[in-house]
Amino acid sequence: MEKRYDLVIIGSGPAGLAAAIYAKRARLDTVVIEKEMMSGGQILNTTDVDNYPGLMGIGGFELGMKFREHADKLGAVFLEDTVSEIRLEDGGEPEKRWKLVMGEKEAYRTKTVIIASGATHRKLGIPGEEKFSGKGVSYCATCDGAFFRNKSVAVIGGGDVALEDAVYLSGLCGKVYLIHRRDELRGAKSLQELLFSKENIEVIWDTVAEEVEGEDKVSALRLKQVKTGQVWQLEVQGVFVAVGITPNSQAFEGLLETEQGYIRAGEDCAASVPGIFAAGDVRTKPLRQVVTAAADGAVAATNAERYVSRFTG
Repeated sequence: MEKRYDLVIIGSGPAGLAAAIYAKRARLDTVVIEKEMMSGGQILNTTDVDNYPGLMGIGGFELGMKFREHADKLGAVFLEDTVSEIRLEDGGEPEKRWKLVMGEKEAYRTKTVIIASGATHRKLGIPGEEKFSGKGVSYCATCDGAFFRNKSVAVIGGGDVALEDAVYLSGLCGKVYLIHRRDELRGAKSLQELLFSKENIEVIWDTVAEEVEGEDKVSALRLKQVKTGQVWQLEVQGVFVAVGITPNSQAFEGLLETEQGYIRAGEDCAASVPGIFAAGDVRTKPLRQVVTAAADGAVAATNAERYVSRFTG
């Protein structure tokens, strides 16, 4: 007999895990589909979380595990699979249409869906970036920083993540260069103050990276000053890319309305198709943090419960 669910949650980062907690408390028959072997999402790669209320300084991995432990204790079911698309059952009124979540391993028939698929690190797209990925080019300072102890590294970006990465690396590396294409940073003022207090961090303004150079591993960055056009070489052994994220929404293109790749959904987390919700980094929103992802998961699950209560298909 075909298994049917009240709710399928796609993704097991903070948004998906919070949604699972609220869904199980609401007694919804729920399954969480996670692409990776371990729950937690991007937070697993964060050393310290200083802005989650009541848990200042907790490690990102520890917080992610606490989220998962909470969901496990409530009986949430987790399955490892990769979702390729969502199909809608033909015919019927919007409030009566079943959804078919298509995975590589199986299809999941459900009344409602919460997409909490998160986002991935954006790449520079310059020569040498792919070649030296894992050989000096990294997208996670907390994962790989220890490999560059007492060495010179560059962080590329100007937002919160770039500043956090530079500050973190300053405690490990001999020299940290922050490469930013503008003449002012976009990160939080508190992070800027911390950054500028570090003697071994040097900001290189109005500059972009044009190529990652080396033989077997990274040895230098070729840089270009955007105002003067001057090109020069900066000797570094590591390059940390922190230029933003790309929402993991490709599987839902054509079905849902999007904005610059993000699923269009307001504070109620409702997407453009009734019964489908988006939570966390994958949806349109002004702030992408752990606390807002968790809030999204709670809101999405609550509204999914309301949808299920009206479902008569």
